[in-house]
Amino acid sequence: MKSVLFSRFFILLPWILIVIIMLDVDTRRPASSLTPRPYFSPYVAGRGGARLPLRRGGPNSAPGRAAEKRNESGPPPQPEPQLPTIYAITPTYSRPVQKAELTRLANTFRQVAQLHWILVEDAAARSELVSRFLARAGLPSTHLHVPTPRRYKRPGLPRATEQRNAGLAWLRQRHQHQRAQPGVLFFADDDNTYSLELFQEMRTTRKVSVWPVGLVGGRRYERPLVENGKVVGWYTGWRADRPFAIDMAGFAVSLQVILSNPKAIFKRHGSLPGMQESDFLKQITTVEELEPKANNCTKVLVWHTRTEKVNLANEPKHHLDTVRIEV
Repeated sequence: MKSVLFSRFFILLPWILIVIIMLDVDTRRPASSLTPRPYFSPYVAGRGGARLPLRRGGPNSAPGRAAEKRNESGPPPQPEPQLPTIYAITPTYSRPVQKAELTRLANTFRQVAQLHWILVEDAAARSELVSRFLARAGLPSTHLHVPTPRRYKRPGLPRATEQRNAGLAWLRQRHQHQRAQPGVLFFADDDNTYSLELFQEMRTTRKVSVWPVGLVGGRRYERPLVENGKVVGWYTGWRADRPFAIDMAGFAVSLQVILSNPKAIFKRHGSLPGMQESDFLKQITTVEELEPKANNCTKVLVWHTRTEKVNLANEPKHHLDTVRIEV
């Protein structure tokens, strides 16, 4: 009996040792990570390292077609066209309503993209009022000044001639040594009211664009007469025989035209009141070249409102208030 047990024991002993060795080796292995490894086979690398799911081709899909599309390189993205800058030249002079009118104008300009305000004072030096105002306006701007000679301040003579010419000179000097960027010039008097739509219309000016003006010339509006997209005449209440019977607020000029005509300015000698627009436009364009805007000149987008003259009859001659307030 003992011999049988010993024989069986020695037969099983090698197998027992093999099992013990295998268990010991398995317990010495490092523990596997708790986070499963990513499985990349159903993905392909996209642009920027992103991984995009593979499209599962249907029974009718051609093999390799998806791969061909992924390898195709499309045309490079085109840069967005640069928005033309609107340069608004505004003559201004000291008066009780000056800051009020500039504030109204600045509130409009803040809502216009890519606009540069050229504010020109009729003064021998920059005033503190306008300097402080522009510093707080938050607008791209240029502050200029030039006085009107006393002999030209008589009633009936053209106004703001020197100031508009100073704005033109600044523009030409700014762009004389560099390639002119797309731009449009507009004479924006501070006593007018402007619709935001007007700036959208003028921004596409190729040479000289025109539109109606409200509350001007003794009429509800004045406008260019348009037939087949061309200006053929003028609806106006004063001197319809003018070459360009239009208000200063009724046209815009391409910056390139201004730079191409360096001698085009507003004239003092030989120019009558109400004729400065015609005298200036004759130097740079013709009626046939005008570009009608505002729905073929049938919409009023600017009004020559003019602020009512302020009644200061009760204002003391000498300052009596203990606080000095800028108005």
